[in-house]
Amino acid sequence: MSISIGSKAPDFTLKNSDGKEVTLSSFNGNKNVLVLFFPLAFTGVCTAELCSTRDSLADYNSMNAEVLAISVDSHFTLKQFKEANNLNFDLLSDFNKKTATAYGALYDDFFGMTGVAKRSAFVVDKEGVIQYAEVLEAAKDLPNFSAIQEVLKGLN
Repeated sequence: MSISIGSKAPDFTLKNSDGKEVTLSSFNGNKNVLVLFFPLAFTGVCTAELCSTRDSLADYNSMNAEVLAISVDSHFTLKQFKEANNLNFDLLSDFNKKTATAYGALYDDFFGMTGVAKRSAFVVDKEGVIQYAEVLEAAKDLPNFSAIQEVLKGLN
């Protein structure tokens, strides 16, 4: 299944790195949300992507956007990853792969592993509608953060 711009974002409730539940629809009416899927914690490109996002968090905050980063790692692993990299936004565990599947962001084969999230980015507006969707096939590629920020600026 692929997600298209203008469609309702599939809702989810996932555990963050502290084991607390975070629900996408809880931001409806209040904040836009940047949903980032990343393959695996403690890998080079994922670490670089999320550290860059950390360093740009003030920009996202000024655009009234919450950042939620999702991987199939356990919330225990994500806690260590978040602490090791001083990340300042929620990392969510999609250990059962239901959310990545709903967003069409799951590899059939990732270096011999099945069920790993594809690097992807989705902007969900305050009404819960997808305003930007990018699912990357090559894990080494990064989302177009300039385009993401332009979309977010247009929502406020």
